[in-house]
Amino acid sequence: MTDLPSGEKIPAVSKSPVQHAAQLLSQSRDLVVLTGAGISTESGIPDFRSPGGIWTKYDPQEFTYQNFVSNRAHRERYWRMSLDIHPVLAGAEPNAAHRAVAELERRGKLRAVITQNIDGLHQRAGSAPDRVIEIHGTALAVLCLSCGDRSTRDEVQARVIAGEAIPECRACGGILKPATVSFGQAMPERETALAFEHAERADVFLVIGSSLVVHPAAYLPVRAVEAGAKLIIVNLEPTPYDRLAAVVLHGKAGEMMTALLEAMA
Repeated sequence: MTDLPSGEKIPAVSKSPVQHAAQLLSQSRDLVVLTGAGISTESGIPDFRSPGGIWTKYDPQEFTYQNFVSNRAHRERYWRMSLDIHPVLAGAEPNAAHRAVAELERRGKLRAVITQNIDGLHQRAGSAPDRVIEIHGTALAVLCLSCGDRSTRDEVQARVIAGEAIPECRACGGILKPATVSFGQAMPERETALAFEHAERADVFLVIGSSLVVHPAAYLPVRAVEAGAKLIIVNLEPTPYDRLAAVVLHGKAGEMMTALLEAMA
């Protein structure tokens, strides 16, 4: 409170949530960002689990890792489904939220981006590939499960479009699988360990567009807070960990991140 000459008091002006979050970001030197489906839906990529998402058209239990590797019929169904999915991923463009994360890197704030998404939009927005940790893999590459040969998704997808029902490795004849983490498949050890290492070393941990219900990614902000980081959550809906956050911003990822960058300027 401040005294006026008349003796009246001017009430102290409290910071808005956006201003508070912007101040935390401005002060950060080891910012770690976790992004989920909510950042990419604004680029036209539907959340698989939402109404109208891909799992309302297909049964996710059919597309487990075990089914894929053990059953040719399941592999054929997967590649048929890919004719619906891949054009959406390939045609998507980064949005304001992706560009905002890249801008935070340019400003020297960013330690790492950990993403649950498989679309490669962070890299296309300008984030350095070596700072992006794709803990659920990428849909833009295909691996041979036998010899480890790696191909671009566009190359293999062209074969499917041309009529190959089940593309196989041209090097050894082995099973080709997109470099994503399927249901029932083990998480990538290196990327998962690296994600937790960065979370534990963050001074600010920023969640964008994740419902924080899919583990182990959902535990990353908890680990960061336990190690002393300030938590900021940007999401349309409440998450199970809002109570741990220094600031929670409910809104669209692009709008909220644009507002945060403007408030930091």
